[in-house]
Amino acid sequence: MKAEEVAAYWERNATAWTKMARLGFDVCRNHLNTPCFLNMLPEVKGLKGLDVGCGEGFNTRLVAERGAQLTGIDICEKFLGFARESEASEPLGIDYQLASAGDLPFDAGSFDFAIATMSMMDIPNIPAAVAEVFRVLKPGGFFQFSICHPCFQTPLFNWAKDENGEPVGLVCGDYFNEELEQVLEWTFTSAPEEMKKEFGNFTIPTYFKTLSGWLNMLLDIGFVLERFLEPCPDAETLAKYPALKGTAKVALFLHIRCRKPL
Repeated sequence: MKAEEVAAYWERNATAWTKMARLGFDVCRNHLNTPCFLNMLPEVKGLKGLDVGCGEGFNTRLVAERGAQLTGIDICEKFLGFARESEASEPLGIDYQLASAGDLPFDAGSFDFAIATMSMMDIPNIPAAVAEVFRVLKPGGFFQFSICHPCFQTPLFNWAKDENGEPVGLVCGDYFNEELEQVLEWTFTSAPEEMKKEFGNFTIPTYFKTLSGWLNMLLDIGFVLERFLEPCPDAETLAKYPALKGTAKVALFLHIRCRKPL
């Protein structure tokens, strides 16, 4: 699938995604992935950063609030429209640009760091996108990103549940089917039923790599691996947000930080 085709999917998803997420129904993002990502993020105050696949700008703004000068890129114009509306109402100095991750419109060595929150696995040519991030980073700059965990969110993916319907584990398979393209359909499980009926499911193209495929790709491009995290909710968070119970059973997400050598 070409980048333009992937963009068309996101144009169809963007309004529903933004509305539902801003109402708080993206529980995994708000109460697990983003807090863990920010806890792992190095000091960025005064640094120039790039957010690859910024979407409607939620995480871009949180990193900008830490004192970084952010540029956000996305292939979806609707997402960028929502992001720019937020920037206009509460300016943080973020520059949002329409661009493909595989062909970044920036000079080499333009940024001190780059982030990508739950976007890299949805890019058609992942190695090209990572190589572009490497190119636009200054020597010594870091790249931190989060993805669906390649070991567990595999092409064959089903929850195993107990007699009460509670998740106890996963059935995974087709792990070694690298570079597989799959259009997934899902929605935020915490959203009310009337909203799910109004918007229907998201349809999202995604791409699969093995864990070794991800790590070896980073090494082959030239990055030095630096830090890893598999987010898991603590007991207090789990008590407040029971929708996260599956993420306490299985590592559904993986956060990686790597660095361009000096």
